[in-house]
Amino acid sequence: MSTKWEIDSVHSEVAFKVKHMMISTVRGHFDNFNVLVETEGDNFENAKISVEIDVSSINTKNSDRDNHLKSDDFFNADKFGKMTFVSKSLDGDKLKGDLTIRDTTKELTLDIDYNGIAVDPYGQTKAGFELAGEISRKDFGLTWNAVTEAGSVVVSDKVKIVIDAQMIKKA
Repeated sequence: MSTKWEIDSVHSEVAFKVKHMMISTVRGHFDNFNVLVETEGDNFENAKISVEIDVSSINTKNSDRDNHLKSDDFFNADKFGKMTFVSKSLDGDKLKGDLTIRDTTKELTLDIDYNGIAVDPYGQTKAGFELAGEISRKDFGLTWNAVTEAGSVVVSDKVKIVIDAQMIKKA
């Protein structure tokens, strides 16, 4: 029997980390995202997972940088408003699927830690996960960069993805 789960966005975060000038790390997250999961019972192995992220909800705690990231130099939020991920397989330790940013789709593998299932004080069944991985932003057409006087690039190509997800079982 199929079980449906949806994201508990209040207890979840889709975040990223990227090197700035190769000497520090800038962190950010997306405020608006949706995750739907379909499992066989409470077993998440080979779950069907679909994710939609509103790229205009990017938040790096700096509005000028956020606006630059929304521009055509990076996400082009006006033309490509959503980033998506659709799973191909989940074997317990690895989640594989297709990530689409702008108009480019590439396979992404995320390491996954399943933290178990618990019932909250309101009687809702919840499942928790931590996921991590990395992408090359240039693989998705996010190629803007600049060079400092010392010859360092301003933004690293490598972007680390860090996701904390709490799912709510639907009746």
